[in-house]
Amino acid sequence: MNSAAATPGQGRWRPNGLSWLARLWPQTLSGRIAAILVIGMLAAQAMTGTIWWEMRRSQLLEVPLRLVAARAADTLALLQASPPEQRAALVAQWQGSRYQLQLVDGAGATTAPSPYPEAQALVAQVIGERLGQPVPLQLQQLALLGERHAEGRRHPVLLADQPEAHLRLLLQMQDGQWLQIDAQEGEIGQPVQPLQALADYVLRVYLLRSLVIVAVALIAVRLAMRPLQRLAAAAEALGRNLHSPPMDARGPREVQQAAQAFNAMQQKINEGLAERTRFLAAVSHDLRSPITRLRLRAEMLEPDALRAKFRKDLEEMEHMVASTLDMLTGAHASGPRQTMDIHALVHGVAQDMHEASGLPVPVSGRALQPYTGYAQSLRRGLQNLVENALRYAGDAQLHIDDDGQQLRIHVRDHGPGIPAAQRERVLEPYYRMEPSRNAASGGVGLGLSIAQTVAQAHGGELLLREADGGGLEAVLVLPRGLEPR
Repeated sequence: MNSAAATPGQGRWRPNGLSWLARLWPQTLSGRIAAILVIGMLAAQAMTGTIWWEMRRSQLLEVPLRLVAARAADTLALLQASPPEQRAALVAQWQGSRYQLQLVDGAGATTAPSPYPEAQALVAQVIGERLGQPVPLQLQQLALLGERHAEGRRHPVLLADQPEAHLRLLLQMQDGQWLQIDAQEGEIGQPVQPLQALADYVLRVYLLRSLVIVAVALIAVRLAMRPLQRLAAAAEALGRNLHSPPMDARGPREVQQAAQAFNAMQQKINEGLAERTRFLAAVSHDLRSPITRLRLRAEMLEPDALRAKFRKDLEEMEHMVASTLDMLTGAHASGPRQTMDIHALVHGVAQDMHEASGLPVPVSGRALQPYTGYAQSLRRGLQNLVENALRYAGDAQLHIDDDGQQLRIHVRDHGPGIPAAQRERVLEPYYRMEPSRNAASGGVGLGLSIAQTVAQAHGGELLLREADGGGLEAVLVLPRGLEPR
């Protein structure tokens, strides 16, 4: 009993017996189209292969039929020139194992049309040309058989070197009597090599045609797939940068429609994000006024302990508003692209954080060449990583690693680190490991999220792992091959 196995990651099932076919099936669209074309061609060729067999059969029968027809014409001419009383003796004298003669009356002939009209027409033509006049005849039986084995069995026709034509022919003499001829004739000892002919047919018709169709299909599909490749490239660019150039809408009508829909979607996404940013900016601006008034009023509160608590809460509120706005406006790459000196940028961030915290931030390594990207957002993301390291570990070390393919900026500390189970969650906005959710001790929960968004905007990623000797190592990976264009 067959069982069905579900394909992992797909909402469909495939019988186990067809798994080998799934492995052989091309994975690319161009390969699948080429395979469908070749399979369709082979199926059509297989159905029409009977035409070749009929033509081949006619070729193998032509020489034997001409030989038998010529010999039959000579026999008929001799019998008609002999007295009727001598015909039986002559027929008996001319008998042979492969050429048998028999005189029959008119009842032995039929008026039904021959089942071999083309072969009968060829025999009639040869006899008519040899005798100088048409002769009524009937081809009653015709078969193409392989030669016999030594033990009496016959070779299959496709394996026989000398296939033979076996036929029964009726010729009408001038006095109305009929001559029946049962003959066996081959290609006069000339091997026809049917297997070689079959191999030649398969090579030229099947193999060469398949190669031509595969080549044409791959070229045609490659040309047809270019618009889809442009669409995939535009979607990938949009994933890296929402402000990437619109997709080229040239090409067939369907491609133009898809490109226009894609560009419209990109425009709507940008408009939605811009509207959200404007809305939050307006809310942030409006919130700052009442926060400022509350801070002024809090200064008149008594006692000092209550005034300090109000001041702390208001500072936290203002910090949350500023961080949220910073997340929306600064993390996403926008504005003009710049070619920046990574060494200078990293040293500038380290110097700024040293001045702000009073803690040393050493830098090592160097970039091989300048990097083209969004300097402001990249500075902000790196600054958040260093700020987190100084806040939770009390130290931070920067290292630049550049192999020409990827630019990696490492931020290491010797703090408590982040458990492996929580390294993905800490990248989520507003998630903080500090249970008290105190902004002074745990921040707002946007620093790592902003850094990750900055990396993704440049086509890269943010990796969090355990540092050598303990602590946390945050790696800002920026692929050079995927720099914004």
